[in-house]
Amino acid sequence: MRIAYLDCASGISGDMTLGALIDAGVDLAAIQNGIDSLGLNDCHLIAEETIRHGFRATNITVQHPAEHAHRHLHHIHDMIDGSSLTNAQKKLSRDIFSCLGKAEAKVHGTSIEKVHFHEVGAVDSIADVVGSAIGWDLLGVDRVVCSPIPTGSGFIEIAHGRTSVPAPATAELLRGVPLAASVVEAELTTPTGAAIAVTVCDEFGLLPSMAINTIGLGAGDRDFSEQANLLRLIVGETDNHNLSRSDHDRKQQIDADQVWILEANLDDVPGELIGYCQEQLFAAGALDAFTTAIQMKKNRPAVKLTALCHGGDIQRLEEIFFQETGTLGVRRWPATRHKLQRKTHFVTTPWGEVTGKLFHLPDGTERFSPEFESCRQIAATKGLVLRDVYRAAQHAFGSESV
Repeated sequence: MRIAYLDCASGISGDMTLGALIDAGVDLAAIQNGIDSLGLNDCHLIAEETIRHGFRATNITVQHPAEHAHRHLHHIHDMIDGSSLTNAQKKLSRDIFSCLGKAEAKVHGTSIEKVHFHEVGAVDSIADVVGSAIGWDLLGVDRVVCSPIPTGSGFIEIAHGRTSVPAPATAELLRGVPLAASVVEAELTTPTGAAIAVTVCDEFGLLPSMAINTIGLGAGDRDFSEQANLLRLIVGETDNHNLSRSDHDRKQQIDADQVWILEANLDDVPGELIGYCQEQLFAAGALDAFTTAIQMKKNRPAVKLTALCHGGDIQRLEEIFFQETGTLGVRRWPATRHKLQRKTHFVTTPWGEVTGKLFHLPDGTERFSPEFESCRQIAATKGLVLRDVYRAAQHAFGSESV
């Protein structure tokens, strides 16, 4: 299986991604031909070899006449749809821009249709995104893994004024993505770079096992004193065939994010207090909370209380651990998880409507899981056996699928 690893030691931007792809061997002329078909006015990609902190890399500059157009998402989608790009390249380009649009809509409190693109709607950003989409398609990898991403620090000026790093849209895009600390006072990761990363990457974590074939280095515009301002793209082969190319094409069925695991060993807390603490953890935003029977030193029976949460809820949940259990310490570490995409779905049984979750397996198969509370309410009001309501809900879904 062909695999790519994005080493974002100095963050990621659109031009760095494009530079790394071209440096890794993707044909610049093929990318230029695709960009020419967008109808942009005299837009040219210039690839130059440069040095960043002593290391060679490819720097990409987008040359174009000055313009003052601010585009909406549908304008950009129309350009993409009217181009000569392949269907796969068009889809990836639209997906990246839609990802950007959702983030911009969230931070500005509007709808994705009304988002008014500023920096990311400019010619150079359009060329970076579409060029990167073409490049990823031509690179032809089955799986993409990305390192934790540093955003940088300090302040930057954007169309909406002065803001701290990461920019609001960048922070929104990187929800659930593992971030890396950085002492560099600059914007290392741009909204465009973040959108590309979260759209193309299947997983965030360490360099996977592979036999390296190609290494591409894309240079950022600035040369930092602290470190080389480079994005490194490592492409290789792995003998892990658990994920085929067709699986990669269906990766949209699986979401990936980062969660935190918090846990404490409790050997002197009454069971009812642990149960109450568990309830408080759920109320405070825990994704899950559970107990495990363990045995501590001197053969003392004990309970390990574990909670899963997003990074923004760590402090609040730790306070509950300390306040409600009296524990002297809480362990914590990040974990990457894969989630099947799901949505609320309703089925009609002989006794009424049942709510449940509809989800898709990686092979495209649909499954339905009835909600307990919905089934319990029908069983209680109709005097039925609960498992019969579950069976009826599953049968109703099966009848829909026929």
